[in-house]
Amino acid sequence: MMLTNDCVIVTGAAGNLGSEVARTLARQGAQVVCVDREARRFEVDGDGIDPDRLHWITGLDLSDRAAATEMVAQAVARFGRITGLVNCVGGFATGRLMAEAADQWDQMMTLNAKVAMVTTVAVLPALMEAGSGRIVHIAAAPGNKAAAGQAAYAASKAAVIRLVEVIAAEHRADRITANCILPGTIDTKANRAAMPNAKPDVWISPASIAEVIAFLISPAGAVVTGAAIPATGLL
Repeated sequence: MMLTNDCVIVTGAAGNLGSEVARTLARQGAQVVCVDREARRFEVDGDGIDPDRLHWITGLDLSDRAAATEMVAQAVARFGRITGLVNCVGGFATGRLMAEAADQWDQMMTLNAKVAMVTTVAVLPALMEAGSGRIVHIAAAPGNKAAAGQAAYAASKAAVIRLVEVIAAEHRADRITANCILPGTIDTKANRAAMPNAKPDVWISPASIAEVIAFLISPAGAVVTGAAIPATGLL
């Protein structure tokens, strides 16, 4: 599967999942616009990636519409067009009581739901100009079925799932697909440190999720739209 005709924006590109997505897309031939609020960047030396296929944009608050518009403008200026968006920006917080969820509400809605909406609105004109496009957001299983303590987080991820359904319905005729991934626990150093007694051998690797996203971005992925796709690993 090659993506040599694609130019994809990856937000949260310095994070555990975003960096793996950006690397995977670049290895498969895509030009990748790596966007992250922080200035840190992943290394590509010895990774089989042509550095010229990567363009970094840092310091933007993607909950702000003007900043998201600037992101797209910079991406188009660098590569001439945009064919996809993979939004890996997000946050996680839980609490034992609804009162704690109320304190977390604005943060979760901003990081998970608002960024998804704002980045989508910013990129859609470029995708329509390209004649087709792919949008992938990261949701979560609690967006479909919440547990105790997850009110703010689950509601924000449910908003992402519903947003994807609307994008898919509204832009099918424009040949633009929209899907979201519902990862299980992702195998990262941070999660291993936070859950030392867990069994990481049943967790899902960032590389595995990245391969699913690469398929959705590819021409073959045109058959899938409006989906919330579980990526929970194997027991």
